[in-house]
Amino acid sequence: MAYVPGVALLAALVVGCSAGADGNANGADSKAGSPTVSPAPPGKYLTLPAPCRAVPRSTLKDLLPGAAELPGDQQDKVFRGSAAVTYDTDRKVGCSWKSDAPSATRSLSIDFERVVSYDPAVSDDDRADTVYAKKEKAAGLSSSATPGPPEEGDKKVEESEGSEQTGKAKDPADADATGSADPSPSGSSSESGQDTDGTPGSSGSPEEALPSRILDNLGDAAFLQDLPKKAGSTAQHHTVSVVFRTSNVVVTVRYAEQPALITQVPDGRELQEKAQALARKLAEALSE
Repeated sequence: MAYVPGVALLAALVVGCSAGADGNANGADSKAGSPTVSPAPPGKYLTLPAPCRAVPRSTLKDLLPGAAELPGDQQDKVFRGSAAVTYDTDRKVGCSWKSDAPSATRSLSIDFERVVSYDPAVSDDDRADTVYAKKEKAAGLSSSATPGPPEEGDKKVEESEGSEQTGKAKDPADADATGSADPSPSGSSSESGQDTDGTPGSSGSPEEALPSRILDNLGDAAFLQDLPKKAGSTAQHHTVSVVFRTSNVVVTVRYAEQPALITQVPDGRELQEKAQALARKLAEALSE
């Protein structure tokens, strides 16, 4: 009869395990009807291009006048560019070039940022749109596009900021219609008494670039920021930036000129046209 307690104990264990299994099964059944949340789709781009090889040599020759006349080794060094220092080349890369010619120094830089959302409810594209919108806002521009979901900790945009957008045109025609002032310090022809019809070579014409504005037909969203020399500065430095987003990648192109003489004024229109042309080439290359 000594074996009976052992059998009873074994039976008790079997009953206990069966009850536990039934409990788990019931728990699983109770969750079966709960809604399933599908994760947001990933972005189109999983990698970034090699930035220092993203601009064709023929384009660099056009953007960096004077570089083609340098000796072979110096020319190669200029066109090779300098890669930006980043800590995650899967997420952000960049390259810059600089050419010193007798008449002026020209510099070019491009940056690619691949945005990844770690929130399953927010897509990579929406997060990239938020990153782009911040850059657009920093440039003093507004867009009709609906911004992506705000990142945690972002502050609500105050209504007073709308007054700061006054004078910014979305289209060149808007600038003429509203009488927006030229962004350069010497934009008024009535004050100087000189003809500023924009003809190349005419007095005052180089600085008469179009104002900062939203760009159409470039990626999913784009803007141009024109930054002529600072008031009171003797250096005639002029920088143009073009920023655009395509899917989950945000691209920035910066093109600048520094004349050798302070009496020379950079041609803002030319800088804008060439920066836009390069941005469109980069956008086409990304979409291939």
